[in-house]
Amino acid sequence: MKIAYLFPGQGSQFPGMGQELAKQFEVARSTFEEADEALGFSISKLCFEGPEEDLKLTENTQPALVATSVAALRVLQSLGVAEAAFVAGHSLGEYSALVAAGSLGFADALRLVRKRGQYMQAAVPAGVGAMAAILKMPLAALDGVLAEAAQGEVVTAANLNSPDQIVIAGNKGAVERAMELAKAAGAKRCVSLPVSAPFHCPLMKPAQSILKADLDATSFGELSVPLVNNWQARLISTGAEARIGLYEQVPNPVRWVETVELLTREGVTHTIEIGAGKVLCGLVKNIDSALVPMNFGVPGDWAVISAAS
Repeated sequence: MKIAYLFPGQGSQFPGMGQELAKQFEVARSTFEEADEALGFSISKLCFEGPEEDLKLTENTQPALVATSVAALRVLQSLGVAEAAFVAGHSLGEYSALVAAGSLGFADALRLVRKRGQYMQAAVPAGVGAMAAILKMPLAALDGVLAEAAQGEVVTAANLNSPDQIVIAGNKGAVERAMELAKAAGAKRCVSLPVSAPFHCPLMKPAQSILKADLDATSFGELSVPLVNNWQARLISTGAEARIGLYEQVPNPVRWVETVELLTREGVTHTIEIGAGKVLCGLVKNIDSALVPMNFGVPGDWAVISAAS
């Protein structure tokens, strides 16, 4: 058995996440306390109780998901989980993955993603940008659809999530045009996403520029476990590569299909999604049915993982 730890990104959050772990495991409780102290407010209360509207604000969502993932990781480690051969994270999940690989300090990761969320929110005024999921469209048609929809505005692939799911982002009008063109090109469905900003597209370049100073001021160590980055979907192992990857991922697409395909080529047989929800489990299954996806976000999930190992 060869395992990769995977860490979820925005969209996986829900009120109540991490609460059962904190009730049952001291290491999870202390992790959330550490997060509260690092951020200067109770992110744990927001994770456990919501309200959902506050949790959905990207400046809150991002540190909340990192806190939940690291709490779950520490519980798993305390239970004796098999060590990972590789790590990867979806968008902001890459920060959690770097904590898991020992490259980035937990408190530093929390503060960085809090700022990242604020910068992303400020980069595009409300109502100007949009994101949409394009389901089951022939990949060969994607570039043509996006080029035709742009009409001088921005619309690009933001998340290459699975063979059946591509997320696009950009100016609202261009995204809406792309949805109509995608349907005409054979897409089964197009779904507008309820997000506060158009992530992973060139409209995020102002956020990228501001984040650079924070990344440069943060210490990144060498990775104890190789990471597949979002930006290039390639293996990295140095602190310098980790820092560049977090900078470059902001306006560029998340290459999740290529990430999972690389893990498969490297001999990974099982994945464990660590943190809130199991969005990545579904994507992994859709990309490669030979992989065994597992998740750990509540105490009961341990039974499946321990049985597999």
